[in-house]
Amino acid sequence: MPTRTMASSPLVSWGDGSTQLLLTHAAHTPVMAQLRHRGHAQAVDVQPLVEVVAVGHGHASANLRNTATAIGAGLRYVSHREETAGGFTTVLVVQRDDVSGVEAVSTLRGRVGGSSLQATTTVRNIGAAPVHLQAVSSLMLADPTGVPAIEQVSSIEGTNEWLGEWRWTEQALRGGDDAAGLPALGLVSHQRQDARSARAVVSHGTWSSGERCPVGVVTGPAGTLAWQVEHPGPWRMELGVRLDSADQDRLVLGLLGATDADHAWLRTVRPGEEFTSVPVSVAWSDGDWQETLAELTLHRRAIRRPERAAAAVVFNDYMNTLMGDPTTAKLLPLIEAAGAVGADYFAIDAGWYADDGDWWDAIGEWLPSTKRFPGGGLAVPIQAIRAAGMIPGLWLEPEVVGVRSPMAQRLPQDAFLQRHGVRIVEHNRYLLDLRHPAARAHLDETVDRLVEEFGVGFFKLDYNVTPGLGTDLHADSPGDGLLEHTRAYLRWLDGVLERHPNLVIENCASGAQRADYGLLSRLEMQSTTDQQEAVRYPAIASGALVAMLPEQAGNWAYPQPSMTDEEIVFTMVTGLSGRMYLSGHLDQMSDHQLALVREGVAFAKTIDDGAQASMPVWPAGLPAPGSSWVLAARATTSETLLAVWFLGGDQSEFTVPLRGGELEVAYPTSLAPAFDMRLGAGRLHLSAHGTAPAARLIRIRHDDAA
Repeated sequence: MPTRTMASSPLVSWGDGSTQLLLTHAAHTPVMAQLRHRGHAQAVDVQPLVEVVAVGHGHASANLRNTATAIGAGLRYVSHREETAGGFTTVLVVQRDDVSGVEAVSTLRGRVGGSSLQATTTVRNIGAAPVHLQAVSSLMLADPTGVPAIEQVSSIEGTNEWLGEWRWTEQALRGGDDAAGLPALGLVSHQRQDARSARAVVSHGTWSSGERCPVGVVTGPAGTLAWQVEHPGPWRMELGVRLDSADQDRLVLGLLGATDADHAWLRTVRPGEEFTSVPVSVAWSDGDWQETLAELTLHRRAIRRPERAAAAVVFNDYMNTLMGDPTTAKLLPLIEAAGAVGADYFAIDAGWYADDGDWWDAIGEWLPSTKRFPGGGLAVPIQAIRAAGMIPGLWLEPEVVGVRSPMAQRLPQDAFLQRHGVRIVEHNRYLLDLRHPAARAHLDETVDRLVEEFGVGFFKLDYNVTPGLGTDLHADSPGDGLLEHTRAYLRWLDGVLERHPNLVIENCASGAQRADYGLLSRLEMQSTTDQQEAVRYPAIASGALVAMLPEQAGNWAYPQPSMTDEEIVFTMVTGLSGRMYLSGHLDQMSDHQLALVREGVAFAKTIDDGAQASMPVWPAGLPAPGSSWVLAARATTSETLLAVWFLGGDQSEFTVPLRGGELEVAYPTSLAPAFDMRLGAGRLHLSAHGTAPAARLIRIRHDDAA
């Protein structure tokens, strides 16, 4: 937790381990920020806590990053205060720059007793002239691994692609690939200037995880820091090099939302106005990246807004099943089968609003089809869902209106995102501008009507197109319009949950193209991918646990009647590695096949990660391309629940480090082993029986548990 000292420096320290986040200030400097290991007491004179780029107030030292800004260098400490309530401590640090007339308020919030915090920066114009902002940092700090050395520091970053999400790589920042890292430049011999470039991870548009994952890790020999950006819009992470007063290279981490250089974002703040940056979070530890992600897991659970729901299984009719073509005749047998295996929710996915299959560019009115549901309408399958003991759910893509939809003409022109007076069109769809009251009223009416008329208790909210840079309507720049639209979307979600607190909402955007903690702090679960090939899914399921809580990771299990027993178990283990998201033609399966599904569903409902305080664990490390084995686990002090996938091939032997204990197959219990397992001397040895893909869920009860 943060502690204050009476000396002028340090100002605030945060963290209970050997590594602390330290803020300092002096009369002639801005407030500086650094992560510092107690064994390395270097002076903090490198990186201001806040950086601001503005027209007429650019960089004090030329570079392509967002450090060494004129306003950042000109800020001076005014005051700070600490407040502790509800298990959180909040620190507010106020600084002012007399030249620009900017007052910057940093808000740092973290759980008591933790080594993590959430940060934003509020820029207030207390001067007499407008300030045209081009970049505002949410958090800047030096030495993210706790020590000055860069040579042994690596950055773990994620790349996303539709159907190939959560692919993680580790990049040495120095001594590896200099083209991708931060090469040694001999800065001290060149008028002591800082380096000008950076290693940057940047995401564009409203698919906040569509290109790059909005979470990563910086790891070094003495400690590790994890970061995440918490907003469903553009963002930037940068790592750069600055010289300290001892002429030593120091690594600097910066976290920002939209910037002018990356995202065409400019915001004019007039006298008396203010702007607040997007939230970001960091967590750190003295250990490796897995220990730090455990700390980030605690932080994520602490900042979640909805009450944690009990473990429940959702059946969705889409994946590898109806694929957007539901009818009463197709749904009724599926509903009966899903209820019989123990599903808690049944979600009717895309197509329920369309009279034919060509609905992509006609959606937006959200009225049930009459042709798909003859003899009583949508109420017939909804009633069947309730009769089977499940809660009904529906798919919505609320933010879009097809170009053929009646809503395209009913809603006013200003209710849509546009550029130069022309509506933005992506894949034959317009995009609603949630800043406009008519757009919000349309969506509120839709949700309220479906909840009240059909008793919907689950929504899958999809988002399959993205508008690019944004909208210039009623905005200082396209990026400014986009940021305010995304913030309006979050406010709309908050309103929905306030009116309907029992709703369970899945976050989906073409699988996981918008999986950030701005959304996940509000919503119950996240679809991890749209990948329909079962053997490609384990790497995605394992990698997703870096970016989200295990209880939120909606991993699809889609067993089919054409599958062998081992193939059914393989996809069920994928579902069990996170929060099971069930699909498949259960209505066509044999009793024997259904028994395997029923056992998996029953086991899924015993897993309650939040209540059990389980942590994600990767005994084999993050999935590597070409590996025949993928492992992912959640662990408590007393046991580890380990998903093991053998992807097939000749690499039949595999050994990983693992705590000792009593080992058993948790799922399935009715089939013969698919591979031999030996656990001893802190190692788990696996040996596949054949060359075909196979999977098991293994429980290890640790004999050294306290």
